[in-house]
Amino acid sequence: MTDYRTAPPSEVRSLIRREIITANTSGMCAGYAQANLVVLPRDLAFDFLLFAQKNPYACPVLEVCDSRFTSEIADGADIARDLPRYRVYEYGEMTGEYLNVEHLWRDDLVSFLIGCSFSFEAELLEADIPVRQIEEGRNVPMYVTNIPCRPAGVFHGNVVVSMRPMTPEQAIRASIVTSAMPRVHGKPIHLGDPAAIGIRDIDRPDFGDSVTIRPGEIPVFWPCGVTPQAVLMAAKPPFAITHAPGHMFITDVKNTALKY
Repeated sequence: MTDYRTAPPSEVRSLIRREIITANTSGMCAGYAQANLVVLPRDLAFDFLLFAQKNPYACPVLEVCDSRFTSEIADGADIARDLPRYRVYEYGEMTGEYLNVEHLWRDDLVSFLIGCSFSFEAELLEADIPVRQIEEGRNVPMYVTNIPCRPAGVFHGNVVVSMRPMTPEQAIRASIVTSAMPRVHGKPIHLGDPAAIGIRDIDRPDFGDSVTIRPGEIPVFWPCGVTPQAVLMAAKPPFAITHAPGHMFITDVKNTALKY
């Protein structure tokens, strides 16, 4: 498998656009921020923006676009083609997964690029804190919790979290590292017992892949940008496009630019 950890974002986006890269983007373009995607019809865009503002750790907005192309976090990237995998939802049901959504694009769509926890993984690795899904070549495990989001307009639902196992000492250091990066979810939302936040089986994530939790380690949970997908399933808008979990938009923005 080709190692894209040191590749520039523009090169990786080009490979994604050509459908050469279709895998999850964890570990790619180390040092550069990655983003989740939510695309909605314009008549729902204000409600979602308000929802994101009321739930900033789960949905930290990096850019809002009223066309197919980004301008702030990447110069002219194509939102319909520059993510490795997309999901389409209609009335809360996933109706398809695609390598591009150019054929579904409409003039009335508004896109939200939302900060992703993949962005702080390079910072964790630099601090000698392990990132298990990178070690095991898997997607990060993600879980729907019993923690309610603050509702806004038609949007409501529960927070989704991503999980990385580590020792308690590593978890303390990880909290310090990530608390300085609120635009990519910030500090953990929970440490330890999964049942306390409504997760019944840590080995069966709702999204992504399970990873090994070694003796002496605890699960550490961060708010996750897949939260909007759970919200879309609850709110049931007529049409929406998202990234497939773990298959992110890679920006031209350095992680260091997103720190306090």
